[in-house]
Amino acid sequence: MSILVTRPNPSGEKLVQRIRSLGKMAFHAPLIEIMPGNELALLPAKLARLTNGDQVFFLSPNAVWHANSALYLAGRKWPDTLSYYGIGHSTASTFHRLTNLPIQLSQAGETSETLIELPDLQSILGKKSLLLRGNGGRELLAATLKSRGSHIDYCECYQRQPIKYDRQTFQLQSRRANIKTIIVTSGEMLHLLFNLIADDVKPWLLSRHLIIVSERLVNTAYQLGWQSVKVAKSANNDALIQALM
Repeated sequence: MSILVTRPNPSGEKLVQRIRSLGKMAFHAPLIEIMPGNELALLPAKLARLTNGDQVFFLSPNAVWHANSALYLAGRKWPDTLSYYGIGHSTASTFHRLTNLPIQLSQAGETSETLIELPDLQSILGKKSLLLRGNGGRELLAATLKSRGSHIDYCECYQRQPIKYDRQTFQLQSRRANIKTIIVTSGEMLHLLFNLIADDVKPWLLSRHLIIVSERLVNTAYQLGWQSVKVAKSANNDALIQALM
């Protein structure tokens, strides 16, 4: 059995190495590349507009890495007077490891839906919320915070850029590698993978076992035509390894 990992670097290559260390065949074909965001230079000024008790939300580990690097290069530090929130354990642990500051996360799940259920986010009238994210993405968190009376600002800390593959080469190499399982870590990448494969080869693609990282993607996978779908407990590499067992 061969496994195709489509998540971007550096996590994607680390996952491949871990799978191979377990004696399994794994190949890496990242579908997107993570690049610095267009608004990183604005981050120090955006943080300066926040006051005691205002909120900063990290939507992914990539947001943490790029935002923290930008502040470091600007000679600035994260204010310890703000409340920090992260979606998922990887996001929160990355921020805490880099800054030694406290950060809140939901223990009930790793989604916007679970984060907005935190008690401290129920009464936020008049507070400012800065969302650190990539280009695009969902609006549920921002919409919910706004509906509760928070003033919303964004900072695009990174960009997801699709990686272009030659269709024929990708298809040929994937089939020669005898890929049986495919790991996909976002809805964007699921659609990129589906559109990369020619219609006459799609039956092969859709017959592969698919591992995804949230219940939200299940309906998308089934609508596209996959039959065998498994949801990992979270998006981190530990959970993906567990899903392969």
